[in-house]
Amino acid sequence: MRQLSALVFAYYFPPMGLSGVQRVTKFMKYLPDFGWQPHVITTGPVAYYAHDPSLLEELEGRDVTIHRTQGADINSRLKDKGTVAMPREFFRKILRKASDTFYVPDNKKAWSKQALALGRELVQQHEFDVIFVSGPPFSTMTAAATLSNETGIPLVVDYRDLWFGNQFHFYPTFWHSHKHQQLERDVLRVASRITVTNRRIKEHLIRRHDFLTSEEVVIIPHGYDPADLLGHERVRRNDGKFRLTYSGIFYDIVTPIPFFKAVKRVRSERPDIPLDLHFVGLLRDEYRKAAQRMGIADLITDHGYCPHRDAVGMLMESDALWMMVGNTRNADTISSAKLYEYFGTRKPLLVSVPQGALRKDAERYGASWITDPKDVEAIATSIIEMYEHFKRGTLPSPNASVVDGFNRITLTEQLAKQFAMSTRVV
Repeated sequence: MRQLSALVFAYYFPPMGLSGVQRVTKFMKYLPDFGWQPHVITTGPVAYYAHDPSLLEELEGRDVTIHRTQGADINSRLKDKGTVAMPREFFRKILRKASDTFYVPDNKKAWSKQALALGRELVQQHEFDVIFVSGPPFSTMTAAATLSNETGIPLVVDYRDLWFGNQFHFYPTFWHSHKHQQLERDVLRVASRITVTNRRIKEHLIRRHDFLTSEEVVIIPHGYDPADLLGHERVRRNDGKFRLTYSGIFYDIVTPIPFFKAVKRVRSERPDIPLDLHFVGLLRDEYRKAAQRMGIADLITDHGYCPHRDAVGMLMESDALWMMVGNTRNADTISSAKLYEYFGTRKPLLVSVPQGALRKDAERYGASWITDPKDVEAIATSIIEMYEHFKRGTLPSPNASVVDGFNRITLTEQLAKQFAMSTRVV
């Protein structure tokens, strides 16, 4: 029997780093175990905030074929195709609004045109059973839908975040809003199956697009890769400090400032607590300066961006982990990949998030202190409570069955089933 084959559109893909690449990368890693050979269309060398070649190494020997094409997007135009610094938040927001004004649906549309051209060539050379695309960027969804329409190959689209109504998107005019809705509707009418990261996104899509049924929109959450945890033993350190770690970047509504304020309060009220704060990722200079102004910089170890496997190791060496997402439009749909990777460590968590999908999953996890994102007093109280449990050796363990449900191998099997249902393969 011929092995089934999937044509995959993925702009964010290794050697790019950060969390946006991991969902598709891990799907590609494990799809061959479930009878699917992926052919991935992605970008050539581009400027980006982080690069992690180790993620690409995970695909070696996994029967994954990678096709690269260079577009005319801004990341490709920059002379320096390596790692570039993330601008200050003020300037990043200005650049984002300018981009949302002049590029619809996004500033990757030039690359998506190149990806479509390459996809047209590949379908002449290979027999594909399904086309798969994950967004953002959503211009890539329009390219994949165009190819599906032209060839009749079933399309599966994956939402990591909302398209229309996305919490970070700026709609300067009615035309922009209408155009995004129209483009999204056109894509979803082509799609055979739609996968989303949480129930709130599913509800938004079904409510907005009356032609969708509940069966066509399937929830496949973010998760953790058990292979990332191998070799990282849960070693008890002997320094007596309470190590609380954050992994990732800060931008827009994801800010360390409320946490810093809480730490300052803890230090004032409980100077006996030996806090040891670690940041793995991109802690920009503006936040390091904020920590200095608050008098807590001496508690912070900034590791910078590390290869993913090393970052997981630092999580495993910690006593507890912290994450936050601020309040914003449609915050209930946000599904930060960070939380689910934290789940794999089975560490106690401090989760500062609004009502929505993240909070519900943190509640199910069990070993969580949950606060509103800007509630400085609650965050400070939680840190003190966590330390007291740490000192007594009574930090809680999570619900094991909940953790097991976010294993990326299991999640990839679910995606493979959606591919099969799209192609009517049994």
